[in-house]
Amino acid sequence: MPKMKSKSGAKKRFTLTGTGKVKRKHAYKSHILTKKTTKQKRNLTHIGLVSEADQANVLRMLAS
Repeated sequence: MPKMKSKSGAKKRFTLTGTGKVKRKHAYKSHILTKKTTKQKRNLTHIGLVSEADQANVLRMLAS
């Protein structure tokens, strides 16, 4: 049997913390930034955590 592969989209979007939680970035920070306020863009830069409800699915995608 070949090895299981990780989802390449999930590899690019999520990282694991030392305690096993999943870090994520906020959406809406990549383009069309001229119409967004400075406060909006500043608040989108902070790193978030994946919610408990979605964490099992994300970990399954990252498992290789």
